[in-house]
Amino acid sequence: MAKTNIFEATVEHFLAPIMPFMRDPSVAEIMVNGPSEIYIEKAGQLTKTDAKFSDEASLMAAVNNVLQYTGKRVTPEHPLIDSRLPDGSRVHVILYPLCRTSTCMTIRKFAKVMFDAEHLVELGTWTKQACEYLEMCVLAEKNILVAGGTSSGKTCLLNVLSGFLPHHQRIVVIEDSAELELQQDHVISLESRPADRWGRGEVGIRDLFRSSLRLRPDRIIIGECRGGEALDMVQAMTSGHAGSMSTLHANMALDALNRLETLAMMSKIDLPLHALRAQIASAIDVIIQMTRFTDGRRGLTQICEVLPLTDDGHYRLQDMFVYELKDDEAGRSGRGGLMWTGQKSIFRKEPKLRILRDRWSLTKKLFEDDRPADTVK
Repeated sequence: MAKTNIFEATVEHFLAPIMPFMRDPSVAEIMVNGPSEIYIEKAGQLTKTDAKFSDEASLMAAVNNVLQYTGKRVTPEHPLIDSRLPDGSRVHVILYPLCRTSTCMTIRKFAKVMFDAEHLVELGTWTKQACEYLEMCVLAEKNILVAGGTSSGKTCLLNVLSGFLPHHQRIVVIEDSAELELQQDHVISLESRPADRWGRGEVGIRDLFRSSLRLRPDRIIIGECRGGEALDMVQAMTSGHAGSMSTLHANMALDALNRLETLAMMSKIDLPLHALRAQIASAIDVIIQMTRFTDGRRGLTQICEVLPLTDDGHYRLQDMFVYELKDDEAGRSGRGGLMWTGQKSIFRKEPKLRILRDRWSLTKKLFEDDRPADTVK
């Protein structure tokens, strides 16, 4: 029997108290705060359930069973661990006493139905015009950073954006815990590994990123940028590896660049601040801001292009799409949509974008060159 089948045969026993939520497609996340305190997220709202594990021992048995699938184990020496289930659901465990009340386990469920661009239009996550704009950016090999808070839909959007990638390209995906499900034919998926109980064998995101540069990638996708690998990513983007994508925790687009700068400094490489900022401004082309609204909805609230630094060395952004509230009762309750700001794309004269002009439909005004027609070759 295959490893996955063996694991699936035991998981229902160990996770019995929460299996109804695992099977419920409307439940996005399961939060086990202790044997007798279990919450779920449904339609963007948190709800405390009546489900319980019989005691701390049964919860730990469930935790250890979950970690077995990826060959990981949680110990007093390594009390924080990321793992995943066979269906792709992401698991994070914090061992007592770091979690002061009990061992804590959170399961971010893997969506059984993969969203596509049209589905996001129907949900109101973005508009057809914004979708076409981002598709042109992906095809023109622009480096894209998806920013947002926790559970704002960053990974979901990255999955959708990856659907615009050409099938003939070689794509390397790097993640702490595999979540992305790319549909292309040529995908190499790399996953980091923590150290064993003796502190040996750790392979981090930064190690994998450096290795990926030797795999002849056409595109590199980092599931989440959270450490010193940010500098490696920036330097790769500015040295020939165009069309890369990643996500990052930030509440505003400008904050995303500042946070990327801070992460790059964690590499412990001595680089003048102005030089670092110039590299970041040159590396990142487009920032997409994801937001989770108070009613549980998730949507794009800002799409902007990164401009060269100001004369005094500060970041500059050009908003292409921003979220605007409706002028009615729905607007007063936070409803709105993503609207074009009227700005022309700074990429519109670049050859990689102009060869796509036959595909411009809703975004023609964004990419039209202002020069007279007889001067455009």
